[in-house]
Amino acid sequence: MGVAQRNRRWLVPVTAVAVVAGVGALGPVVADASPKLPSITAQDLLTKVQTAKVDGFSGTVSSSADLGLPAIPGMSGRGSSQLTEMLSGQHTARIAFASPDKARVSVLDNQAERVWTTDGTSAWAYDSARREATKLTLPAHQNAKPEKTAPGKMPQNYNPQDVAKQFLAAIDPTTAVQVSGTEKVAGRDAYKLRLVPKTDKTTVGSVTLAIDSKTWVPLDVTVMPRSGGNPAVELGFTSVSFDVPSASTFTFTPPKGVKVTDQKVPSKVAPKQIAPKQVTPPRNVLPRKSGTPADKPTVIGTGWDSVVMIKGGAQTAGLTGNGQLAQLLAKAPTVQGSWGKGKVLTSKMVSVLITDDGRVFAGLVTPDTLQAAAAKAPR
Repeated sequence: MGVAQRNRRWLVPVTAVAVVAGVGALGPVVADASPKLPSITAQDLLTKVQTAKVDGFSGTVSSSADLGLPAIPGMSGRGSSQLTEMLSGQHTARIAFASPDKARVSVLDNQAERVWTTDGTSAWAYDSARREATKLTLPAHQNAKPEKTAPGKMPQNYNPQDVAKQFLAAIDPTTAVQVSGTEKVAGRDAYKLRLVPKTDKTTVGSVTLAIDSKTWVPLDVTVMPRSGGNPAVELGFTSVSFDVPSASTFTFTPPKGVKVTDQKVPSKVAPKQIAPKQVTPPRNVLPRKSGTPADKPTVIGTGWDSVVMIKGGAQTAGLTGNGQLAQLLAKAPTVQGSWGKGKVLTSKMVSVLITDDGRVFAGLVTPDTLQAAAAKAPR
């Protein structure tokens, strides 16, 4: 899969158990009868997907997740409530993009709305439940020379295109790739591209991408667990238009009575990096290359077998001490090896190892794979 290998820029860091919420933000799409489309090889379809370019789009994205995670007590605080809401259930978001630097995401949950939008000169984050908004003014040099972005560049995990590209980046000799049929998604004819890991060390059974037959843009993503059963993750458009949205789509006026905080983004921060935490979902736990910068989590292994390690992650996640999370961990099985001793948490998709010295290992892999990675990890 040479094309995929030449596009490693799509790879994203693997993160710890909280980061799994990024995968949890994906969702279901109802497909119609299979349309008749010209035959195409997997290699040709990959090439078209990875060179696809659109000037804009808008639509509604539906998502669902069933990662098999147990209920976590005490996860009801300001930040943790949004983490847990992405770990299961269904969610809806409206998204829009206009090249090169305009994007909007509106997340609709529990009769509330959270918005992140930028028109290239300023960005807004709004939470209707908290009646708070933050305005971010972008540096002037970014306004004059906006960074060239890929189609659909916006807060990831609410955009099927970004999520699909992350899985496409995992394609290597350990992945079987095939065109498995056609389907209709959001009223559009699409090819189904199926990725199947050849390794038995991952909990991922397969990933199916629906690729639009005209724009070659991914329309939905379905992740099946190796253990079988229902999809673990689904994400896709229920409606979509590839017309360029009007400029007014990306402007925002806070409602009356909303508390507004003004901030200025440092000049070294790119527009795509400024989405506030309460709006931007965490990144995905996805395969990637081994190695990482010193200030990032350490990635051990490659492809589908990759595992992330975070030093001191147990303390950061609240897994030490006498809290409810620590009590949950206390009930987990104890494991040990040349790497030391610790506790392991598992589900049908996610495995996490927390060592006694405070390191956290996580990935879409089996518990044995986590322990093998821990044995190779630096201390």
